Amino acid sequence: MTGEPSDILIAKVLTVSDGVVAGTREDRSGQALADTLVSAGWRVVERRVVADGAATVAAALRELTEGFRGVVVTTGGTGFAPRDQTPEGTAAVLDRVAPGLAEAMRAVNPGAGRLSRAVAGTLGTSIVLNTPGSSTGAAECLSAVIDVLPHALALLLEAPTTH
Repeated sequence: MTGEPSDILIAKVLTVSDGVVAGTREDRSGQALADTLVSAGWRVVERRVVADGAATVAAALRELTEGFRGVVVTTGGTGFAPRDQTPEGTAAVLDRVAPGLAEAMRAVNPGAGRLSRAVAGTLGTSIVLNTPGSSTGAAECLSAVIDVLPHALALLLEAPTTH
């Protein structure tokens, strides 16, 4: 989207994974998100890893968005496994939901997307997006909405926009 201030293209990535926290898995999906953001002109200012669970996700999102004016993209914990509680942790802290973003991310992969419980919305002056834990799925989901994020963020931050 054109006409949006380029100085608002700032992002953080939150990987939700017991395996990455334990050191038994590599954070490939977090790297895939960071690469996707950077290739689209965003500056990734922080990457963080937390264990699965609604409480850990909610706490990390509160910390990551405190005073932050940008996009926070999570990866992992959006499926049906008992510890997949990223959507619950996210929903617990969101100010407003943005179902269109979550639906667009699900639609990018009609097969696997139907299994996603990911949510999206605003928290303070940040937009929060949940993506799946696979590196391909995370990058695909983010790519499905990355073109509208500058405009959405400009609206959230009450920056000048073109309509």
